[in-house]
Amino acid sequence: MRRRLYFTVPDVASARRIRDELLLTRIEDGHIHVLARDDVPLPGLHEASILQKTDFVHGAETGLAVGGGLGILAGLVAVFFPPAGVDLQLVTILLTALIGAAFGAWVASMVASAIPNSRLKTFEAAIAAGRILMMVDAPSGRVEEIRKLVASHHPEAMNSGVEPTIPAFP
Repeated sequence: MRRRLYFTVPDVASARRIRDELLLTRIEDGHIHVLARDDVPLPGLHEASILQKTDFVHGAETGLAVGGGLGILAGLVAVFFPPAGVDLQLVTILLTALIGAAFGAWVASMVASAIPNSRLKTFEAAIAAGRILMMVDAPSGRVEEIRKLVASHHPEAMNSGVEPTIPAFP
């Protein structure tokens, strides 16, 4: 399991130095992402993806739950009050739940992809001021090691917290 560490740094050069040190400690490059204002070029750094910038994942999770619940209700209504001349089986409930969950996840994730990530709201002021947000996905057992390394070698980097868990796929 991984945990996401957040650091805010003043500039791209500092972000590159921290990234290089993290690479030397065997944190993979694909687990280090940065987020900055749109006008700040980030050459050589992995910019945060749409999954990290937006509430896409949260929207998909919510849509999955709501769509599945509504699908179950629709299936129950269809089974207990079937259309004239149609004999529906209980498997109808399962099918409508699956269809509802898939449709709900799709629709909600598309809507949520236009909404900024609510977890990053606390960093908006720093990013607007020109600072760069670094997101490091570190193994759970190495969180303190990474925090101490960055704090000791880079006093300009502000430790901005640790997310308890991160989804496995983004």
